[in-house]
Amino acid sequence: MKIKDNVKQLLKEIPKDVTLVAAAKTRTSEEILEAIDAGIQVIGENYIKDVKKVYPKIGKKAKWHFIGTPETQKHDLLRRKNLEIFDMIETIDSIEIAKEIDKKCTQISKVMIVLIEINSGREPQKSGVLPENAEKLIKEISYSLQNIKVRGLMTMGPRFGDPEKARPYFKNTKEIFEEIKKMDIPNVEMEYLSMGMSNTYLIAIEEGANIIRVGTKIFGERSYQGENK
Repeated sequence: MKIKDNVKQLLKEIPKDVTLVAAAKTRTSEEILEAIDAGIQVIGENYIKDVKKVYPKIGKKAKWHFIGTPETQKHDLLRRKNLEIFDMIETIDSIEIAKEIDKKCTQISKVMIVLIEINSGREPQKSGVLPENAEKLIKEISYSLQNIKVRGLMTMGPRFGDPEKARPYFKNTKEIFEEIKKMDIPNVEMEYLSMGMSNTYLIAIEEGANIIRVGTKIFGERSYQGENK
């Protein structure tokens, strides 16, 4: 019952127009189904191997967002049956991976909704396009690809013990979001701003996030047992 209680509490805390994505890395299908029963409508997965283990038991009882790094899992992500699962890919940061996804989606007659990942902390070890390069990437996608549609931005931001320290990075990403929105780029709609995790989601919402990705605060500490061992 703890997962259900956690979800219900979170849904009470956040505004109605904010989408709560359950970050389900390493979680079992039973845990995910409990979250869905409590009101979760979107599941976020970092790894295709995890999706393969839980999707057969869950299917389309929820929407699925890919929130991992596409480049490191390109071989699996670009398989037709895997692309068909996802409703959104939140982590596009290069024209190369965008072209690959567009090509595969063309073959399966699907238009993939994507967010551009911003490396707001300029951390070399993390994925994401640098803030000053976001406009160029979005225009490249907009003008050259037909089966991939940019619908917003996503950022992780640096990890801090103090959630307040994440605020400047969320604020900066929101500013980029608004700047691109004003440009009225063809085939681009700035609808979604995905920011914030278990320890920063409240700050992220204050700075304009309408998608938050929460794992530990829903599921507790990660489980490495059962089907996801």
